[in-house]
Amino acid sequence: MPSSIVAVARLVKAARSLAKPGILTARFHRPSALPSASLPQQQQQQQARCISSKRRPIITLEEHFLSRAAIAEPNERNQHFKAMPGLFDRFVELGPLRLDDMDAGGVTMQVISHAPGDLSVDGCRACNDQLADAVRAHPGRFAGFAELPMHDPEAAAAELRRTCSGQDNMSFVGALVDSHTEAGLYYDGPEFDALWAEAVSLDVPIYIHPTWPSDQLHEAYKAPHLPEITTLSILAFGFGWHSDVAVHILRLYASGVFDRFPNLKIVIGHMGEMLPYMLQRVERVCTPWGKERSFREVWDNNLWLTTSGNWSLDPMACLLRNTKHDRIMYSVDYPFSRSPNGLKWLEQLEESGMVTEEELEGIRWKNAAKLLKLDLNLTDLTT
Repeated sequence: MPSSIVAVARLVKAARSLAKPGILTARFHRPSALPSASLPQQQQQQQARCISSKRRPIITLEEHFLSRAAIAEPNERNQHFKAMPGLFDRFVELGPLRLDDMDAGGVTMQVISHAPGDLSVDGCRACNDQLADAVRAHPGRFAGFAELPMHDPEAAAAELRRTCSGQDNMSFVGALVDSHTEAGLYYDGPEFDALWAEAVSLDVPIYIHPTWPSDQLHEAYKAPHLPEITTLSILAFGFGWHSDVAVHILRLYASGVFDRFPNLKIVIGHMGEMLPYMLQRVERVCTPWGKERSFREVWDNNLWLTTSGNWSLDPMACLLRNTKHDRIMYSVDYPFSRSPNGLKWLEQLEESGMVTEEELEGIRWKNAAKLLKLDLNLTDLTT
């Protein structure tokens, strides 16, 4: 096996270990009775909280799959995932394995998107057709974010329209795109106005998701005395790809994208990709850039954030201090993280007293349902 594949396989395994496995791993079934009185009181209370938490709706929206089209257009990144058979099995699957994980974590609906890495225009169409079939097969459990050919902005706009406008019997709720193409192209140029205009016309969000560093970034930041696996970790999920999304948001703002498209809706993950911690400084730095709208106005009106596998209360405390609470949405980052681990984190958030019951329900599902116009059937949860 090539050393680069081994290195990234180790990285994927390390990333998965960030969310501690094995928490609440039993699949949820609606109980026929209350917890047994023979159990210790603390255990009874824990079971009752778990049951209550699972019976309340949850929507997650940074949940990935690897399409047949991606496997048919092999690149090195696709091959990396094959080095971990357990992960790969969940990655390529859009059925029982995914639903079992959702049930174990109390997830009502999963908004599914594609894995990082470029696909051709035809590959994107095939990927979206495959996902649409899965959504039609599980309409109450799955929704879809489109995969777009971002190296071709006009084609990306056309595919967004095809997947989100009801054409071809498809009704996706937006798109999820990598933070840059494999060639290192970002989306702040005027050629991408066609895509932003289409997103505004359709009133759907674009989720900007981290991706592997481009060759340019890797060359700029690599340290010759460090092992390749360490360099990749620094430039990817350890730090770099999160800051890359933050820089991309600043580039979009500085390029006037949010002035030209004041109703554009952008989602970013992982507790805001480091921006909340730097928000006040960014506001001050942006002032001389001469934009019509302040960065704070854009932050409050054009950006939504997800938790996506970041199982810590510390960054949430920062978010709650400087971000409108109706812009915060829960996500798992499946299959790299697992739904039961997320459910445990939701319970910790509830027990912390950091949010009200209304705010918690917003984070769990209401904020996402409003943004994505999702109509959940809650009958099974309340009976």
